[in-house]
Amino acid sequence: MDDPAAHKLQLYELVMQNGRSASPYVWRTRYVLAHKGIAFESVSLGFGEIAAAFAGRFKTVPVIRDGDTLLAESWNIAEYLDRSYAQGVPLFGGASEIATTKLFDAWLHVEILRRLFRLYALDIHNAARPEDRAYFRESREKRMKGRTLEEFTADRETRLPAMREAFAPLRAHLANYPFLGGAVPNYADHLVLAALQWVTSVSTLPLLAGDDAVLRAWFGRSLDLYDGAGRDSRMRPLFE
Repeated sequence: MDDPAAHKLQLYELVMQNGRSASPYVWRTRYVLAHKGIAFESVSLGFGEIAAAFAGRFKTVPVIRDGDTLLAESWNIAEYLDRSYAQGVPLFGGASEIATTKLFDAWLHVEILRRLFRLYALDIHNAARPEDRAYFRESREKRMKGRTLEEFTADRETRLPAMREAFAPLRAHLANYPFLGGAVPNYADHLVLAALQWVTSVSTLPLLAGDDAVLRAWFGRSLDLYDGAGRDSRMRPLFE
């Protein structure tokens, strides 16, 4: 394998009109890179550019280029980086932790990510680069069985209370620990942070209540991690 120190890794990521990264899966990789202390070069792509950038090999980001290695899918990337950059802080404590975190990720996908898209699909469209909006609308509305983005998100305010309640298991855990990983953050923290960074990249509707003290405290601690790698003046409000 190439010597990791001999080159700078490239991260291909989806960006919005203001240049901010806006994919929960890209943000997972950003946090892994920060956790491991790996320097990287960002390669910005719009929605309509991803397939062409890789000659059709990949249709989604994140994608990393690490020397001769070109790799997609956030979980594959996380495990690869943990193996290949062993000199950094370990991301996983072993196979058992990986398996448990994948179970957590399955819950997160069903109970959080899918429901967030129902709230913010139109916001994503509006925050995208102008040249990407037609592609985003056409491709996503095909999945919505003929509904427009406007119709798909029309009732989002009525869905917000149930969406907030879906975070209850995280609040219960974080009432006893500073991070989902316990005393220190782990990949479970990165998964949730990535979802919330996605929201703060596009949202015109604050996701969480202003008095959500537990999640507010955890989010603040988490934004300070890795020399404040998650903080960005372009973030939109997460709390009312």
